[in-house]
Amino acid sequence: MASFDILVKNGTLPDGTVSDIGITGRTIAAMGDLSGAEAGTTIDATGDLVSPPFVDPHFHMDATLSYGTPRINASGTLLEGIALWNELKQIVTVDEMVARALDYCDWAVSMGLLAIRSHVDTCDDTLKGVEALLEVRERVKDHMELQLVAFPQDGLYRDPTARTNTLRALDMGVDVVGGIPHFERTMQDGAASVRDLCEIAAERGLLVDLHCDETDDPLSRHIETLASETCRLGLQGRVAGSHLTSMHSMDNYYVSKLLPLMAEAQIAAIPNPLINITLQGRHDTFPKRRGLTRVKEMHAHGITIGWGQDCVRDPWYSLGTADMLDVAFMGLHVAQMTSPQEMQRCFDMATTESARIMHLEDYGLAVGKAASLVVLDAGDAIEALRLRPDRLCVISKGRVVSRKARNDACLSLPGRPSSVRRRHTPAPD
Repeated sequence: MASFDILVKNGTLPDGTVSDIGITGRTIAAMGDLSGAEAGTTIDATGDLVSPPFVDPHFHMDATLSYGTPRINASGTLLEGIALWNELKQIVTVDEMVARALDYCDWAVSMGLLAIRSHVDTCDDTLKGVEALLEVRERVKDHMELQLVAFPQDGLYRDPTARTNTLRALDMGVDVVGGIPHFERTMQDGAASVRDLCEIAAERGLLVDLHCDETDDPLSRHIETLASETCRLGLQGRVAGSHLTSMHSMDNYYVSKLLPLMAEAQIAAIPNPLINITLQGRHDTFPKRRGLTRVKEMHAHGITIGWGQDCVRDPWYSLGTADMLDVAFMGLHVAQMTSPQEMQRCFDMATTESARIMHLEDYGLAVGKAASLVVLDAGDAIEALRLRPDRLCVISKGRVVSRKARNDACLSLPGRPSSVRRRHTPAPD
């Protein structure tokens, strides 16, 4: 008779399969019908969705939970947020950044978010943010994957020491090469920064993730340079373009050329719907652009896309809860991805697709993979998007790291049920 450390019983997987999951140590040891097996801990997931962990491929952990310090972004614009962050980083301490980041990681764990790619500002000669997040990465490594991007927030060339400090950050152990070409002084400088950053990544054997064309300007086209450099340097499959909001303003003929180029370069895209629709279109009256890139069109070209959270309670965004289902829910609406297949894809963009972008090789619900998963109070992936439900149990690397009781609402209505959960199973065809 098989024996496991943890046995998750009768869970519904995102593809609709019902399966038991047996965990031994830090690994998924068996899946399928494990009737009769024994376990140190048994979790009854009957009727509940069991998903691989949520993944956030775009975040700014050095700024998180700093909202209101030293002031609030009154205009709500991207540029004021950047200016405000420059004020904040002059006064913030390493200890404060570590404490806020660890608090956020606790939130993330409770929501089943167990892998995060965070950009960390390198336009600071002290590199306080780099020091802080390297410490946080070490402190959470037993239960969370934290991947760091060296991000010259004020421009690789626009800031006089940014390039030197970006290289210093990579030497200190930061994982990914980042940049912000559209924030350079000229389009030419932006294109040159893309070439420079891609060459740095190629020389060091690193991944690339650039904030790319986060603007309403349809002539901001650094993504084409990124695709070209990716092909020139043989970086296919190792590069991501984040935001890409200028694409929502580009003419269709140009996009018809651009998307095949991105597909050829195997560049991934990371839209951030909560933030993109909040920050973009601020100069518009009506009709007002909503700032999300062309998600459905990119899908049609086979481009890998992952939803990003980007910000939580910081100079750019006042809300957020570390819930990637909130992000996918907003993305679903703004991208008008409402067919069952498209909604399922939205869920995948917060899990498996984002894991692919981050190159998380030990990720997924399969025998031999890391024993990390989430049990949600929902019947399937689409219902999870609708409800953004409680995470009943979160397991990370073979250890239960979060539990939550079902949070049914109690009713006092004559002739009606005593509780309600908002779960809804459609009638069979």
